[in-house]
Amino acid sequence: MTQHDRWTPTEITPADAGVAATAEGLVGYLTGHPDLGGLLTERKALVFRGFGVTPQSLEPVMDILLPHRLAYVHGNSPRTKVGANVYTSTEYPPEFTISMHNELSYAAAWPTRLLFFCEIAAETGGATPVVDAALWLELLDPQVRAAFAGGVRYVQNLHDGLGLGKSWQQTFETDSREEVEKFLAASGAEWSWTADGLRVSQIRPATTVHPVTGAEVWFNQSDQWHPAALGDDTARALAQILKEDELPQSVRFADGSPIPDGYVIQVRDRALEAAVDVDWRPGDLLLIDNLLVAHGRRPYTGKRRVLVAMTD
Repeated sequence: MTQHDRWTPTEITPADAGVAATAEGLVGYLTGHPDLGGLLTERKALVFRGFGVTPQSLEPVMDILLPHRLAYVHGNSPRTKVGANVYTSTEYPPEFTISMHNELSYAAAWPTRLLFFCEIAAETGGATPVVDAALWLELLDPQVRAAFAGGVRYVQNLHDGLGLGKSWQQTFETDSREEVEKFLAASGAEWSWTADGLRVSQIRPATTVHPVTGAEVWFNQSDQWHPAALGDDTARALAQILKEDELPQSVRFADGSPIPDGYVIQVRDRALEAAVDVDWRPGDLLLIDNLLVAHGRRPYTGKRRVLVAMTD
């Protein structure tokens, strides 16, 4: 039996918790739990189901699970801020799969926990797949792991309000160049202001080690930043109008050498194949350890609304 066969997120219901099937019951369970952090580290991901949580009763739950809610600063995916550091999950068209990733793994700092809340479940599909990030690393061919050992270089071209991808104002949630420069200087990134916006370059490791378990995990978004992951038609169309270093985002090995297409396709596909789907019901919550578990999104039909928040 493989590690993948053994691991799935742990589901907690009112019957499991011994409380009423209400948001207040969930708050009571969470408040009285002797070691919620330890439970999350041990189980890696928790699904709270059947507590009848609504957008109106969500706040007290988030206050416990996410004690220091973070803004989505330097985030690269399209989403809408709907509350105090609460966002819609990535707003890519529903027919596309969002590949597995750890949130903000390309940045100098990242959230330790993510909380997803299902307000509206899709008519069909729309699951959030999750994968053990240590297993993800283990599933890659030795030559792929060796090639990434030196880390990766991410490059962003953020426009000034008109262009492909996100603007620098959206990305950093500010109109102040001074605030952006202060943030980037603290992160160790290189940057330059251009006629069209901002160019950011940063070298990051491909793996990291969980501070509690000591597990080494795959922890980068090279496949999502690589043109090969866009699909043949999209990559071909972009290549006709933009050079690689003009794309909204791109990635190479840390030494500047190109990452072979086959490597990032392997990274993407092996994680998706090993992932376990969390199928949503309205009111469900999914709490994950952002280092131990990567997440994505399956295609769907109909209306779907899943909110996300994070903490350090």
